[in-house]
Amino acid sequence: MTACAIEPAAGDQDGFSPRPGCVITVDGGYAARLARSGDSWFPERWTLDGPEPYAVPLPGNQPEEPGTEVQPMGDGRVLIRRHVDGRQLFALLYPTGPGTGELPLGAVECGDAEVRLLAPAPGGDRAYALVVGPRSSAVWLVAGGAFGPEHVAVIPGRCSGGGWLDREGRMLALDRELDGRTKTVVVDLERGGEVSPLLQIAADSDDRLLLADPDSGLLLIRSDAPSPGHARLGWGVLGSTLPVRFPECLRVSADCAVTPFAIQPGLVLTPESCGVALRVDGPGGTWIGIWRPAERCIRHLPAPEGWLAGAGLWTREGVLRLPYTTPATPCGVAELAVPARDEPARDERVAETEGVRGVSGAVWHPGATAAARGVGQTGDAGTAGIARVGDADSAVDAGGAVDTGGPEGPGRDGAAFVLGKPPEPGPWQPDPSQPDPSQPDSSDPRPSEPEPSEPVPLRPVPLQQAPLGRLVTK
Repeated sequence: MTACAIEPAAGDQDGFSPRPGCVITVDGGYAARLARSGDSWFPERWTLDGPEPYAVPLPGNQPEEPGTEVQPMGDGRVLIRRHVDGRQLFALLYPTGPGTGELPLGAVECGDAEVRLLAPAPGGDRAYALVVGPRSSAVWLVAGGAFGPEHVAVIPGRCSGGGWLDREGRMLALDRELDGRTKTVVVDLERGGEVSPLLQIAADSDDRLLLADPDSGLLLIRSDAPSPGHARLGWGVLGSTLPVRFPECLRVSADCAVTPFAIQPGLVLTPESCGVALRVDGPGGTWIGIWRPAERCIRHLPAPEGWLAGAGLWTREGVLRLPYTTPATPCGVAELAVPARDEPARDERVAETEGVRGVSGAVWHPGATAAARGVGQTGDAGTAGIARVGDADSAVDAGGAVDTGGPEGPGRDGAAFVLGKPPEPGPWQPDPSQPDPSQPDSSDPRPSEPEPSEPVPLRPVPLQQAPLGRLVTK
């Protein structure tokens, strides 16, 4: 199981990707977060691959600063980054009976440069940090090296993001700002930090990579290519000759943000069927969206109480695991079994029943109220509304042209779902006085599914030029 989250540095100004509540290893065995006790902060390690999750506090000799970063390693130790007098200190924490052991790894002199840990590397035996200067950025190996922190690569420009495109921990994707534009590049760590372009949709667009799945090659992208001045969420496949698509169902209002945080792994030949978990932040709170590229709708589900927002992973069995913490359950994982694409068929006027089991022993249902959530071992299933947010997709090729057809042909008009408040708990029934948009309207002279007069030529996108030929899936 995997969740390759690509998150921005604290200094990023795109305002789209808030940091997750905890960091999870690529194999899903461990998680780490900075927990709070009163006015103090301390690292905490979660073990997730056992019969029941449990947390181990790792307090040091003194409380940590609020901006301290922690990251779990594959062997259960926790990497910590501390900022002290212009130096970045790295160490590995581990439990030693009643206390906390600490193995210093060394320091990196950075002055006023921005420093942050990159996403957990595949394998769990190495960890990297990104040092962002005014004109260039540097990648450092801070854990797993032979002699402390090692300088790995220098990339011209200011870099952000950071995620892995392969299972070997060789190809690192970074969003690079250079000459006033942001494009995603690939850094080959085994060839001295050789930099290659990965994502360049249009010459005058800002293109960022948010999430990547090494198995299927599915990429989640944010770009302003289809609508200059307004960034939109899109998807593509690494190595594919098809254009990057920007589904209408992923389009949101200015006061709402949608951030992908986990992709279903293991679907090597069918990237369009991969489930994608979305964090939705609006004026009314934060909730979860489930979406697949082959579908033209998002399932909007309430988040479990105490969810460490933005944290989660898919298993290869298709179960979405969401860590949460409450006063009654300090360490819990809610499991959401998401149906496959074709079972059952979805409609914007249909309310589905889906139960979610908390590994801590309780059962959480998306439609349950906060008071009833997590009570008892069994219960009546709640209801989650399925909202179709406009069926038309937009696709942008390498030249910036827009194709308004979706993955199944030209789009149809759909019912709008206003992303402004979380989905209401409890069942939602259609208004019988209103027409059902899922049924054809005989009074409408327009054809329900217009055919294009001629096929739209599709030019290859730069994704096929990525230095990852073995990941070509289409």
